[in-house]
Amino acid sequence: MRHHWSLDPDVIHLNHGSFGAVPNRVRDAQQAWRDEFDANPTHFVDHRYQQELDRVRVVIGEFVGADPAGLALVTNATAGMASIVAGVRLDPGDEIVVTDHGYNAVRNIVDTATGSAGARTVVASVPFPTTSPDQVVEAVLDAVSERTRLVIVDQVTSPTGLVFPVERIVAELEPEVPVAVDGAHAPGMLPLSVDRLGASFYTGNLHKWVCAPPGSGFLVVAERHRDTVRPPVISHGWNTPDGDRSLYHRLFDWTGTFDPSAWLSVPAAIETMADLHPGGWPGVMDANRRLALVARTVLCRALDMPAPAPDTMIGSMASVPVGSRPGLAERLRELGVVVPVVPWPTSDSHLVRVSAQLYNTVDDYERLAEALG
Repeated sequence: MRHHWSLDPDVIHLNHGSFGAVPNRVRDAQQAWRDEFDANPTHFVDHRYQQELDRVRVVIGEFVGADPAGLALVTNATAGMASIVAGVRLDPGDEIVVTDHGYNAVRNIVDTATGSAGARTVVASVPFPTTSPDQVVEAVLDAVSERTRLVIVDQVTSPTGLVFPVERIVAELEPEVPVAVDGAHAPGMLPLSVDRLGASFYTGNLHKWVCAPPGSGFLVVAERHRDTVRPPVISHGWNTPDGDRSLYHRLFDWTGTFDPSAWLSVPAAIETMADLHPGGWPGVMDANRRLALVARTVLCRALDMPAPAPDTMIGSMASVPVGSRPGLAERLRELGVVVPVVPWPTSDSHLVRVSAQLYNTVDDYERLAEALG
């Protein structure tokens, strides 16, 4: 499988979850879009861009189970979350609930918003190692109060690689308490039906497990909230009517001149990855999950520890505690192994988080286990 990517053959790449990796076929598709833009930029922007973006929106909507009417393209899930939080009206004493497994950039967005408004960031603490999804649900619900204006929960956590039971949390809180699902890792890792989930907001990346180019993400907003969610940059769409196109789409579709090739290459990425496994996308997801579970077993055996979470909470990533290991990531890179070493729960202890993508093999994780030893 590795020949479908241009990854350095001298590197064992176990960090797909951070930045993804673009297959060669998708890179070619992106370059074709750039070539078309460069050949006649004015024609492309005036006559091609919008119709192609509408087509991409339909393809993504079908892939993640979302109505294109509520789906906007963004550069990444962090940008999507910034728009969500900016649209929440906060008064002094109001609260936004997050978990301690959340993404650091999103936490910074929330802390900035609550700090400016005199509101509070409430952190629901979920233990890791974890014994059950029930611990996640209980921690989040216990953190919600009558002053909660938004709950943010990861569908797949970045530091610990856990699949959180977002369906149960959304069912308990919506629509009285709006929930924003951070699905940065979910598209391409888990089967999705965003609209059926019923959250007020959902944002995800396509450059990770879908293997689209960096700069491709999406935001889904329930109809009841679309009037309050704006992109960080307001451009011509604010006062330029465009037929039946909604203000929501006009604002997000064009925020200024940029390279749209990442967005336009998403259909090629979805098709390419499906073609790489005889079982299509279900086969890709299943193969990656199975490999992630094997990888975790290999590491736990080498470290002489039990699995730190149930198998049901694992997707295509897995984290294991490795104790205090300052400088470990740098030493592993010297051995040709690229893998995140994450401080958890404090800077005095660490996790190693491995990813599983089609180009990985069991030998990759054996090499990591040997290096850890």
